[in-house]
This record gives sequence, structure tokens and C-alpha cells, in this order.
Amino acid sequence: MTTFRSAEGQPPPPDSVHPRDSKPDTPTSVARLNETVRDFVQRWGPVWVDGEVTSWNVRGGHVFGRLKDTTTDAAVSFRLWSSTRQRIPDDLAVGDRVVACVKADYFIKTGDFTFTVSAMRHTGLGDQLERLERLRQTLRAEGLFQPERKRPLPFLPGVIGLITGERSDAEKDVRRNAELRWPHVRFRTIHVAVQGERCVPETMGAVTVLDADPDVDVIIIARGGGDPQTLLGFSDERLIRTVADARTPIVSAIGHENDHPILDDVADVRASTPTDAAKRVVPDVAEQRAIVAELSARARRRLTQRVAHDIAQLDALRTRPVLRDPQSLLTPRSHEVWLAVSRGREIVHRALDEASSQTRHLRASLRALSPSATLDRGYAIAQRSDGGIVRDAADAPSGEHVVVTVARGSFAARSAGEIDEGVTPSGAE
Repeated sequence: MTTFRSAEGQPPPPDSVHPRDSKPDTPTSVARLNETVRDFVQRWGPVWVDGEVTSWNVRGGHVFGRLKDTTTDAAVSFRLWSSTRQRIPDDLAVGDRVVACVKADYFIKTGDFTFTVSAMRHTGLGDQLERLERLRQTLRAEGLFQPERKRPLPFLPGVIGLITGERSDAEKDVRRNAELRWPHVRFRTIHVAVQGERCVPETMGAVTVLDADPDVDVIIIARGGGDPQTLLGFSDERLIRTVADARTPIVSAIGHENDHPILDDVADVRASTPTDAAKRVVPDVAEQRAIVAELSARARRRLTQRVAHDIAQLDALRTRPVLRDPQSLLTPRSHEVWLAVSRGREIVHRALDEASSQTRHLRASLRALSPSATLDRGYAIAQRSDGGIVRDAADAPSGEHVVVTVARGSFAARSAGEIDEGVTPSGAE
């Protein structure tokens, strides 16, 4: 068997496998191959590397993540045991640029290659995270994250537009939970790539198509989470601006609670999971029925209370004496009216009597002063032809025609001139 040396110049173990000794009729086992690779890898010493943290998942106190080269797309997986984690900064997170001391490790059982981290520290903000933060600040300055521009979700959408991966768990979660809440809910689903180079153009096209459909009332973009590297498409500026320009309300259900692509900020509603998106978009029919039943019961109670109150008030009014015997209120009033009428009549009669008495007295006074009363006593009034009253004998010279008015009528006469008192003129006409 031909031997070979490791990177440190040491020969491999005696039972290791060399490619030059491998033949079709004498193949080696997978276990022996993995043991050879492990023995070779274990001879590598620890190395300090510079990179950007693109994944940071904590499970059972241990950290499993990925480091990406700051200038290329090269990346490696790493693990950080809980005992080592206690000796590194607590604020390490995705997007940080770090230097880490790593040692290669190869698992025989699974054939997985990874690096174990023994030390790690900050060196700055990762290039990728820095670019995303600059874009986030630019979009925020433009007002795309303002709450005032976010559109409200419809109470019960007629059709839900769903953008997700084909045969994905996210699609199943949205559909299942939406149908459980409202069995007659309808979907228009467009399947797209949810990571990689096709993610952005396909998602943009799906948003444009669903936004132009007048039947679609709300759009859900759903993905079942993932490491930040796979979620980069949902922070692409082209997709973000397409979502911002859409007229239909859009719900972002991209990742889990700790995932935060820029799409979450510009969408009208951010859902923590696809299940949460379904709950936010579709009302629960059982809950709505309970609300309707509660409102009906409350209205029935209020109406019953109002009717009972009005009946009690009506009964109270009917027990009052004036309503129990209306005539009892009219009788004393009718007597008062009769007395008032009688008193009025008496006053009127008295006033008429007094007026009649005064009239008779005045009539008598007038008669006493009237010339007709004087004429009744035998006196007469003589008037010349010119209408003047004869008050002096000289006013009626001899031959003067006069009109004599007596108590009953008048007659004409001609004056014989003045005579002495007590002498009756002869030949007087």
C-alpha cells in the first residue's frame, strides 16, 4: 500500500485508505473511508479565520451557525459548544464580522464536515448586514415604513392571494389554519422560488399579478423561516419597492419571530409565522358567531329591560287618581266654571242696570234742557227769511215774513211790527 502524508507532514495511520490502492474488486467500506478522512482532518491544527456570521441558531445551549467570506460567497459551517459559549461576547449575532479560532471536525456517522469554534470576537459589522442597514435607513427616510401609509386588512377577504414555495409547509400552514377559521375561504396561489436567484423576480411578478386581480383583497407572502442568507431575497430593494407600490394590502410571513427581512417593515402587516398570517387575515367563524350571539343576547336584554321599564311606568301612571277617574278632575273644575259664569252674568247685569239708570237720568236732563221741552210749554221760535232767529222785536219789522216753529210743526207769518206788551195787534196775519 502506498502511503501519503498529511498537511503537517506526518504519515497516515496504517489502516487508512489511499485512493491509489482503491480498486473496483476490492472496495473499502464507508465506515473505513470516513475514519480515514476523520484521522486526516484531526491532524489539522486550529486556524484563526475572518468572516461574517450569516447564521446563528441556538439548540440545547450550543450554537450552530455559518461563517461567510467577506469578499466572496465561500462559507463554512461551525458549532460552538455551550462551555465555550460562556467565554465569548453575549452580543454576537447574525451580521457581525468576527475572527474565530476554528478546528476542523469530521463526523464518521454522517459524513458531515464542520468546524468547532474555541474562541470568537467582534471585528465590526458584516458587509452584508451593513448594506442591508444602509438600505433600511434609506427606505425609512423615504417614509416607506411609516404606519400612516400601511393599509388596513379587510374584515373578510373574498379571495386571498398567496405567494409561497410549491408544496411548502408554509402553504399548508396558511391554507389549513385559514380553512379551520373560515371554511369557505378562497385562495389564488402563485408558487415561486423562495430563495436563490429566482426568488426576487418570481416574487415580484407574483405580487404584480395578484395586485392587478380585482378579486384579490389581500396578499400573503409566506416562507417557513430560514437562516439570514436564504432570506436575503426578501430584503432586495426591487422587491421592497414593488410591495410598497402595490395597492392591495400585503402580509409578510417570511420567517420566524427572530427573522427580520426588510419586507417585514414595508409590508402592511408583519406576521411572525405563516400560521399567524392566516389568523390575522381570516376571522374565526366560531369567534364571530360567539360575538353575534353575545350582541344578540345583549340587545335582547336591553330591549326586555326597556319594555319592562316602560310597562312599569305605564302602570304607575294608570294608578294615579286622575287617570283612574278622569271625571274627578273635571267635576270641581266644572263647578268653578259655573261659578265664574254666574259671577260674570251678575256683574254684567249690574253694569247694564247701572248704565240704563244713567241713560235715563241723562235723557231726562237732556229733555229738560232741550228746546223742544220749551216749545211743549207753548213757546215758539221765529226765524226770518234769512234764517236768523228773532230775539228782538226790532228784528221783525212790519211786513217781515217769518217762520214760526212750535212744539208740533212750523208755519209762516208776516210781522205787523212791534206792539206793546199785552196788546194783541189787529189785522195781524
